[in-house]
Amino acid sequence: MKIIISTDSIKYPITGIARYAMELIDHLSGMPEISSIKYLSRFKVLEQPPSVNNKPTRTINNIKKNIINSKIASDVYRLTVPRLKGHVLKPYKDYVFHSPNYYIPVGHNKSCATFHDLSIFHYPEYHPKGRVHLMKKELYNSAKRARVLITDSIFTKNEVSDFFDLEPSRIVVAPLASSGDFFPREEFACLDILNQYGLKYRHFTFFAGTIEPRKNIKNMLLAYQKLPKKISTQFPLVISGYQGWESEELHKLFDRGTQEGWIKYLGYVSQQALSVLFSSCRGFIFPSRYEGFGLPVLEAMAAGSPVITSNVSSLPEVAGDAGLLVNPDDIDQLSQHILSLILDDLLCNTLIQRGLLQSTKFSWHNCARDTLRAYKMVDELE
Repeated sequence: MKIIISTDSIKYPITGIARYAMELIDHLSGMPEISSIKYLSRFKVLEQPPSVNNKPTRTINNIKKNIINSKIASDVYRLTVPRLKGHVLKPYKDYVFHSPNYYIPVGHNKSCATFHDLSIFHYPEYHPKGRVHLMKKELYNSAKRARVLITDSIFTKNEVSDFFDLEPSRIVVAPLASSGDFFPREEFACLDILNQYGLKYRHFTFFAGTIEPRKNIKNMLLAYQKLPKKISTQFPLVISGYQGWESEELHKLFDRGTQEGWIKYLGYVSQQALSVLFSSCRGFIFPSRYEGFGLPVLEAMAAGSPVITSNVSSLPEVAGDAGLLVNPDDIDQLSQHILSLILDDLLCNTLIQRGLLQSTKFSWHNCARDTLRAYKMVDELE
C-alpha cells in the first residue's frame, strides 16, 4: 500500500494535532504493509517529512491572522488552497491520502481524514469568526470527499456519525497516546527545569494547553482564588500554553495572580520541559469544556501526575477511573478537588497509580495500527 500524509499541521508551536501527526508518521513508517510513504507539505509532495521551524515566519503569522479574523480571507483560502493541493496530488492517484487535520483536497478519490472534534459546530463561540466560517464549510466538504473518517475517541465517532449522518462503519476510532517523553521522574531528574522556572518539586499545580476560551481557564482561576491564601501561595498554579485567541483578559488575570504570588505563567515550553513539569507537579488541572480526546490528561497520567479534569465530552473516556471528574461550571467543586489534591497524600498516591495503569491502555503503535485499518478500507472501497 502507498500513502501520502499531509504535514501542514506540523509547525510551530507544536500543539496536539501536530504531535499526533508526528507520532503517526513515526510509527507508520516501519509497518511492512506500507510500501511507500510521501508527505504533502503545502503545495509540494516530499520524500521526507518537513522539519519544524522554532518560530513561524512573519508571512505565515500574517496569513494565519487574516484567515482567523476575516471571512473574506478565509473564503479566498477555502476556494483556492484545496484545489491547488488537489492539483499537486494528481500524479498520485494510486496513493491513499490522509489528512491528520480535517481538510481533504479537491479531486483525490482515495482519501481519509481525521476529525478530532466538532467544537466548531457545537461551540462556535470558542473560535474566531474567520476560523468558524472556514471550518464549517470545509468540514462538510471533507466529510463528503472522504471514503473513511478517523476519530480519536468513541465520543467523537458518535458525534461525527450523528452530525454528518454517516454510517458508523465508515468511521474508525484510533485513540491517541502519550509519547515516550512522558514518564514518572524522581526529584533529582527534574531539578534543572524546576530551577529554570523557580519551582519546587511537588509544590505547584499545573495546567498545560492553548490559552483560549474552550479550555475554561477563567473558572480554574476563580476556583484557585477560593483556596486559602497560605495554600495557594505555597502551591501556586503554573500555567503553560501558547497564547491563543481572545486571551487578553486572561493574561491580565495572570499578571494579577503573579503579583499576588499564586500564579506563574510560563508561556509555551518545549516538550522536554513539559514532561518534567507533569512529573514534578502536585496535580494537573484540566477543566476544559470540550475535547475530542484531551491528550494532556493522558500525558499527565503517564508522567505520574494526579489529574483533575471535566466530566464532559471525551475526557471521562480518557481519564477512566484515574481522575477526579468535575462539572466545568462548578467552581466550588473544582476548588474543593484542588484543595484535596494539595492536602491529601493518600488520594494523590491512589490517583497516580490508577493514572499510570490507565495510560498503558493507549499506545501510538495501536493508534498507527487502527489508522492502517482505515487506509485499507479506503484502498478497498470503489
